Amino acid sequence: MFKRIALGSVAALALGTAPALADIDVKLGVLNDRSGIYADLAGEGSVVAARMAVEDFDAESKGINVTIVSADHQNKPDVASTIARQWYDQDGVDVILDVPTSSAALAVASITAEMNKIMINSGAATSDLTGASCQETTVHWTYDTAALANGTGKAVTESGGDTWFFLTADYAFGQALERDTRAVVEENGGTVVGSVAHPFPGTDFASFLLQAQASGAKVIGLANAGGDTVNAIKQASEFGITQAGQSLAGLLLFLTDVHALGTEVAQGLVLTEAFYWDLNDETRAWSERFQAEMGNKPTMVQAGVYAGTLHYLKAVEELGDKETMAVMEKMKEMPSSDPLFGEGYIRKDGRHIHDMYLFEVKTPEESTGEWDLYKLISTISGEDAFRPLEEGNCAFAMAD
Repeated sequence: MFKRIALGSVAALALGTAPALADIDVKLGVLNDRSGIYADLAGEGSVVAARMAVEDFDAESKGINVTIVSADHQNKPDVASTIARQWYDQDGVDVILDVPTSSAALAVASITAEMNKIMINSGAATSDLTGASCQETTVHWTYDTAALANGTGKAVTESGGDTWFFLTADYAFGQALERDTRAVVEENGGTVVGSVAHPFPGTDFASFLLQAQASGAKVIGLANAGGDTVNAIKQASEFGITQAGQSLAGLLLFLTDVHALGTEVAQGLVLTEAFYWDLNDETRAWSERFQAEMGNKPTMVQAGVYAGTLHYLKAVEELGDKETMAVMEKMKEMPSSDPLFGEGYIRKDGRHIHDMYLFEVKTPEESTGEWDLYKLISTISGEDAFRPLEEGNCAFAMAD
């Protein structure tokens, strides 16, 4: 089940020199979907991103001996829980990274707190990770349902899409995304005329799309992700739904989803992301290295694994220790800075704050290459994108 990548160092004493600090052994576990609908947006690419962070940090020369393990949680909370507990109990894992699928992430967050370890989540969306279900040992790095709602939901409503019908994945992520987007739509003068829940994962969306079409809503909000979103968009096009005048709002779309759809189908879609490979020289350079190994450009989830790993290692170096709560405190105390997300910080509730971006998918005529898919509409500051601390109902964050 587990794949192991060793990045150990030779002890400096063996070379006849004294290390700058006593060697610290750190084990990182990348836990995600490696075979299902989220494998492309996370999967092996997240392992590669974690390894790149270790290499770029030059952990070996700093006396931090890093081992990376990985496993497939199959998007199942029970499988994720079993792996997390074994990693912490028996295998000496210090930090679990990535963990897409909100139900799995919530389960792992609880076990992580119980075992006094750390989870740096990049893949899951639910804003409950820093809200009602927050844990002092969780960092939620890349994006969440609140930021997606404040990006895509707000932009579509303000541009005239003032009646909505939701097509929602029937688990924690979809429910949170519909909830958070519904609130933003209504705050901006829109109306939600209905919703329907579909099984996760799904393949046939015909009956759900026909309900959405019959609602007469201007906007069909897709509160799903990965293969579910790709299939729903393809089937909506086949049924002539968009051609008849209704718009689709892909509330969580990844670069790999748009690539799979192609610009002919996806053109004009508005989406919110935390990262895009073509933002600047630094993102382009890093993404080129990633592509050389993986064969494709990185998603925001994989970029978040890199950035979160880098910040964790900086905190361990600063402390000269990996004790959980000391590292968590240091991670929140230190501003974050990396080539992919720029400047940011971790809030008291574990929410990493950074800019988000509103993009529109290019037309086939506008695209100049296979991965030239987005044009930037606007940059959303972290303070505007993410839910305010006081609205999250995170108990420990509000206790002080």
